Amino acid sequence: QVQLVESGGGLVQAGDSLRLSCAASGRAIPTMAWFRQAPGQEREFVAAISWITLKTYYTDSVKGRFTISGDNAKNTVYLQMNKLKPEDTAMYYCAGRSMGRNDYDNWGQGTQVTVSS
Repeated sequence: QVQLVESGGGLVQAGDSLRLSCAASGRAIPTMAWFRQAPGQEREFVAAISWITLKTYYTDSVKGRFTISGDNAKNTVYLQMNKLKPEDTAMYYCAGRSMGRNDYDNWGQGTQVTVSS
């Protein structure tokens, strides 16, 4: 059983920064990611990190503004979000992909990020 708990969301102004955290407990998860879902829209991939290769991946709209990182010893992954835009407003979810899976099979409850213009 894996539990993912997000924190760090809030209400900020355009141009501000926020750092989201996701604390994982339970078995090790080799790939961790952040997704987001705005009202009336489908959930979309934001960023991912592989603990095995240490490679990171980003959706185009956040490249150069968001950085995913983590502390493997603490089983925690972060999403540093800079130069936030109103279109970044969404519920942000932490997700983990177990070894051997092609899909993300572990999800947190989400943390709300609201960016005002």
